[in-house]
Amino acid sequence: MTHHVLEMPVTEAQVRALRIDDTVTLQRTLYGIRDATQIHLFDRGRRTRLDLRGHAVIHTAPNVRKVPVTAEHPAGYAPVCIGTTTSDRMERFTQPLMAREGVRLIIGKGGLRDGSSQVFAELGGAYLAIVGGTAALETTWIERIEDVDLDDLNPESLWRFAIRDFGPLRVAMDSHGGSLYRTVQADSAARRAQVLASLGVKP
Repeated sequence: MTHHVLEMPVTEAQVRALRIDDTVTLQRTLYGIRDATQIHLFDRGRRTRLDLRGHAVIHTAPNVRKVPVTAEHPAGYAPVCIGTTTSDRMERFTQPLMAREGVRLIIGKGGLRDGSSQVFAELGGAYLAIVGGTAALETTWIERIEDVDLDDLNPESLWRFAIRDFGPLRVAMDSHGGSLYRTVQADSAARRAQVLASLGVKP
C-alpha cells in the first residue's frame, strides 16, 4: 500500500500509478457534482465554462450559505457542510465525465459498477472512496468555494472548491481492473454459500 499526495490537476500517468488499497490526499482544487448537474450536462446538452480536465470530482450537493463576494468568498458562497453522497445512481455518467470533460478521479461512497471499471481501464481513471458520515470532517478540508457554474440547479450546481489536505482517501477502483467492491461481493457470496452448506441448505 502506497500513499500518494496529488496536486490537482493530474496526468493519466499519475492516475495509472494508483492501485486499490493505496491512499490518496488531494491538494489545490476539487469539483463538486451530483445527479442533476450531470443530467443537465449529458442528457440536456448543457456545457460548463469550468475546466475539469485532469481533475477530481466529488459526488455532493453541499450545504452552503450565500454571502457577499469578497476575496475570501469569491463565488459569493461559504461552505457550511459538504458531505458525500452515494455514487451508484451516477454510474452511467462515468464515461462522459472522463471522455468529454476530462475528469480523472471520482470521489464518493458505495462504489461504482463494472461499467465504470472498464472506463477507468480504457481512459485512465480511478474511484476514491470516502467513509459515509464524515461530512463535518470533509468540510474542514475545504478552504473556500472558488467558483460555481450551472447555479440554477443549486445545490446541485457545479462547484469548484479550494482544498488543502483532502484525505486520506482509499483507492477502491483503479485503472487496472481492480475493485474492492467486486472483492467484497465475491467474499460475501462465498461466505453465504459456506453458511448455507453448514446448515444443510441448498442455495
